Amino acid sequence: MIEAVPTDHHAPSADDRAVRSVVDRFFAAFVSGAHAEERAADLRAVLLPEAVLVGLAGGEPATYDVESFIAPRVALLGGGTLDEFREWVLDARIDRFGDIAQVWCTYAKSWRQDGAAATGGGTKSLQLVRTVAGWRISAVVWDDDRPAGG
Repeated sequence: MIEAVPTDHHAPSADDRAVRSVVDRFFAAFVSGAHAEERAADLRAVLLPEAVLVGLAGGEPATYDVESFIAPRVALLGGGTLDEFREWVLDARIDRFGDIAQVWCTYAKSWRQDGAAATGGGTKSLQLVRTVAGWRISAVVWDDDRPAGG
């Protein structure tokens, strides 16, 4: 779960909890096994149709629209090549002003491939906007952790 960091040191507001819920739904989509298509549908529900997603992972930026981001992940997570894959938030900060929000978070992931356990992680920045349907993600950028010296 993401923890909002209220600037006034009070409990998170309803908006902060709603933003946190959207981000939790985003991360919940990244689980291997059955129902990858259903999780992809939930991912589409939390992303604006025009959202932009950019991954770095130590190289040149790879830029995706919603469908070009989702399709290979559904194939990978639902295709049987990864076992026990999941991704989750380790720590996060929510900054919100009016109808925009920014979430900075570190995340971890674990999986088994060809019988071998593997782990990883990184940092994501998610930008959200309030729509008539509620908070939606307008952009995501991430960079995976690299080995020491990378």
